[in-house]
Amino acid sequence: MPFGLTNALAAFMDLMKRFFKPYLYKFMMVFIDDILIYSKTPEGHTHHLQTALDILRRNELYAKLSKCKFWLRKVAFLGHVVSIKGVSVDPQKIKAVTNWPIPKNPTEVRSFSGLAGYYRRFVQL
Repeated sequence: MPFGLTNALAAFMDLMKRFFKPYLYKFMMVFIDDILIYSKTPEGHTHHLQTALDILRRNELYAKLSKCKFWLRKVAFLGHVVSIKGVSVDPQKIKAVTNWPIPKNPTEVRSFSGLAGYYRRFVQL
Protein backbone atom coordinates (compact mmCIF):
# COMPACT_ATOMS: atom_id res chain seq x y z
CA MET A 1 0.00 0.00 0.00
CA PRO A 2 1.31 3.46 -0.80
CA PHE A 3 1.97 5.71 2.18
CA GLY A 4 -0.72 8.28 2.79
CA LEU A 5 -3.58 6.19 1.43
CA THR A 6 -6.28 6.94 3.98
CA ASN A 7 -8.47 3.98 3.05
CA ALA A 8 -5.67 1.41 2.92
CA LEU A 9 -7.44 -1.11 5.18
CA ALA A 10 -10.71 -0.85 3.26
CA ALA A 11 -8.88 -1.16 -0.06
CA PHE A 12 -6.93 -4.22 1.10
CA MET A 13 -10.08 -5.81 2.56
CA ASP A 14 -11.85 -5.28 -0.78
CA LEU A 15 -8.91 -6.86 -2.59
CA MET A 16 -8.94 -9.92 -0.33
CA LYS A 17 -12.71 -10.33 -0.67
CA ARG A 18 -12.47 -10.20 -4.46
CA PHE A 19 -9.75 -12.86 -4.55
CA PHE A 20 -11.54 -15.23 -2.17
CA LYS A 21 -15.17 -14.42 -3.10
CA PRO A 22 -16.12 -17.90 -4.42
CA TYR A 23 -15.04 -19.48 -1.11
CA LEU A 24 -16.11 -16.94 1.51
CA TYR A 25 -18.36 -18.44 4.20
CA LYS A 26 -18.17 -21.85 2.52
CA PHE A 27 -14.87 -22.80 4.12
CA MET A 28 -13.10 -19.48 4.58
CA MET A 29 -13.45 -16.13 6.32
CA VAL A 30 -11.27 -13.09 5.69
CA PHE A 31 -10.86 -10.02 7.87
CA ILE A 32 -8.27 -7.57 6.56
CA ASP A 33 -5.14 -9.78 6.57
CA ASP A 34 -6.48 -12.63 8.70
CA ILE A 35 -7.65 -15.70 6.82
CA LEU A 36 -9.57 -18.40 8.69
CA ILE A 37 -10.01 -21.73 6.92
CA TYR A 38 -12.41 -24.25 8.44
CA SER A 39 -13.37 -27.76 7.35
CA LYS A 40 -15.36 -30.77 8.51
CA THR A 41 -12.72 -33.36 7.67
CA PRO A 42 -8.90 -33.45 7.58
CA GLU A 43 -9.02 -34.31 3.87
CA GLY A 44 -11.32 -31.37 3.19
CA HIS A 45 -9.06 -29.11 5.19
CA THR A 46 -6.04 -30.12 3.14
CA HIS A 47 -7.94 -29.26 -0.04
CA HIS A 48 -9.24 -25.95 1.38
CA LEU A 49 -5.80 -24.94 2.61
CA GLN A 50 -4.26 -25.74 -0.78
CA THR A 51 -6.96 -23.68 -2.51
CA ALA A 52 -6.27 -20.66 -0.29
CA LEU A 53 -2.50 -20.91 -0.74
CA ASP A 54 -2.89 -21.25 -4.53
CA ILE A 55 -5.01 -18.08 -4.65
CA LEU A 56 -2.41 -16.20 -2.63
CA ARG A 57 0.41 -17.44 -4.87
CA ARG A 58 -1.47 -16.64 -8.10
CA ASN A 59 -2.08 -13.07 -6.92
CA GLU A 60 1.45 -12.59 -5.59
CA LEU A 61 0.35 -12.21 -1.98
CA TYR A 62 2.53 -13.69 0.72
CA ALA A 63 1.91 -15.04 4.21
CA LYS A 64 4.58 -14.80 6.85
CA LEU A 65 5.10 -18.38 8.02
CA SER A 66 5.88 -17.33 11.61
CA LYS A 67 2.41 -15.75 11.86
CA CYS A 68 0.56 -18.74 10.37
CA LYS A 69 -1.03 -21.47 12.45
CA PHE A 70 -2.14 -24.70 10.85
CA TRP A 71 -4.41 -27.57 11.88
CA LEU A 72 -5.75 -25.95 15.04
CA ARG A 73 -8.73 -27.54 16.78
CA LYS A 74 -9.65 -24.27 18.46
CA VAL A 75 -8.89 -20.68 17.44
CA ALA A 76 -9.74 -17.20 18.72
CA PHE A 77 -11.01 -15.05 15.85
CA LEU A 78 -12.56 -11.59 16.12
CA GLY A 79 -13.76 -11.96 19.71
CA HIS A 80 -15.06 -15.50 19.24
CA VAL A 81 -13.64 -18.95 19.81
CA VAL A 82 -14.19 -21.29 16.88
CA SER A 83 -13.85 -25.01 17.57
CA ILE A 84 -15.25 -28.36 16.57
CA LYS A 85 -18.09 -27.67 19.03
CA GLY A 86 -19.07 -24.48 17.18
CA VAL A 87 -18.68 -20.79 17.86
CA SER A 88 -18.57 -19.37 21.39
CA VAL A 89 -17.64 -16.09 23.03
CA ASP A 90 -13.99 -15.44 23.80
CA PRO A 91 -13.62 -15.64 27.62
CA GLN A 92 -11.82 -12.27 27.57
CA LYS A 93 -14.97 -10.67 26.13
CA ILE A 94 -17.08 -12.21 28.89
CA LYS A 95 -14.77 -10.60 31.44
CA ALA A 96 -15.14 -7.25 29.68
CA VAL A 97 -18.93 -7.43 29.95
CA THR A 98 -19.01 -8.63 33.58
CA ASN A 99 -16.41 -6.08 34.72
CA TRP A 100 -17.99 -3.16 32.84
CA PRO A 101 -18.49 -0.18 35.18
CA ILE A 102 -22.08 0.83 35.95
CA PRO A 103 -23.21 3.27 33.24
CA LYS A 104 -23.81 6.78 34.56
CA ASN A 105 -25.26 8.54 31.51
CA PRO A 106 -27.13 7.68 28.28
CA THR A 107 -23.92 7.49 26.22
CA GLU A 108 -22.42 4.90 28.58
CA VAL A 109 -25.70 2.92 28.56
CA ARG A 110 -25.68 2.86 24.74
CA SER A 111 -22.04 1.79 24.74
CA PHE A 112 -22.67 -1.12 27.10
CA SER A 113 -25.89 -2.05 25.30
CA GLY A 114 -24.01 -2.27 22.01
CA LEU A 115 -21.32 -4.53 23.47
CA ALA A 116 -23.78 -6.78 25.31
CA GLY A 117 -26.19 -6.82 22.36
CA TYR A 118 -23.48 -8.06 20.03
CA TYR A 119 -23.15 -11.21 22.13
CA ARG A 120 -26.89 -11.73 22.79
CA ARG A 121 -27.04 -14.85 20.62
CA PHE A 122 -24.75 -16.58 23.11
CA VAL A 123 -26.92 -15.82 26.14
CA GLN A 124 -28.98 -18.80 27.27
CA LEU A 125 -32.44 -18.00 28.60
